Amino acid sequence: MTAPKPPSASENINAAQASGNHAPERVARLSGLMADAAARAILPLFRKPLQIDNKLNDVGFDPVTIADRDAELAIRHIIRQHFDDDGILGEEHEDVQGTSGYTWILDPIDGTRAFITGVPQWGTLIGLNDGAQTVYGVMNQPFLQERYCGDGQRATLTSPRHQQPLTLKTRDCATLSDAMLMCTSIDMFSQTERERFTSVANTVAMTRFGGDCYAYCMLASGFIDLVIEADLKPYDIQALIPIVEGAGGVVTDWQGGSVTGGGAVIAAGDERIHAAALKYLAQQ
Repeated sequence: MTAPKPPSASENINAAQASGNHAPERVARLSGLMADAAARAILPLFRKPLQIDNKLNDVGFDPVTIADRDAELAIRHIIRQHFDDDGILGEEHEDVQGTSGYTWILDPIDGTRAFITGVPQWGTLIGLNDGAQTVYGVMNQPFLQERYCGDGQRATLTSPRHQQPLTLKTRDCATLSDAMLMCTSIDMFSQTERERFTSVANTVAMTRFGGDCYAYCMLASGFIDLVIEADLKPYDIQALIPIVEGAGGVVTDWQGGSVTGGGAVIAAGDERIHAAALKYLAQQ
């Protein structure tokens, strides 16, 4: 039996419209300024020698650089200027408790491993959560000059290659055997999760690893059909939800529920393969 689909970001967009400070046009414009500010902090450091710190010390490897930290500070500065009552949840700095009910969810460089190896499959994630859902999301890849935005109803790509923002649409894919699957790394899974992921990977037409946030935008653009991951934090996924949903896709956890809290995630471009993949992933 297919698990129910949770409410989409589009079903909560009226909550953002109800507040003048969070009117969609204003949120979109200022989110763009945040993305620009982060890009100015990041780009001069990409493909340059950098000190790499390990947030896990000797118990693993979770890299961070000055580019991550400074980019998030640049975004926070704009939030404090224009949304002083909002909360902030970011990867690199302390949480801020707001009073408005809205929270900005920030990952200044999603894909730091790609960043430090010179591969442009990383991006800045900026999401606005209204207390129930992420009502607006941005994934900005400044090196490629690509900006993906979504509000749950519509998703767009802005790029110098297009004179106008390009409306994104996921592609039809009826069966898993025709699907193209992406995942950042097999190492993100527990043993049980790896077995369930592998059962899907053995069924699809092709599996590719790497991508981080960029994979979700390729799904929204209609180039792949599935992204299946685990061990995600809220700032890894929240900004991507309204982009994928705005392009016609589905984003849930492996039980078919909400992923605003992170965890095990499946994003699909077509509801039919979402339902089919859940039969493998949701086993008890």
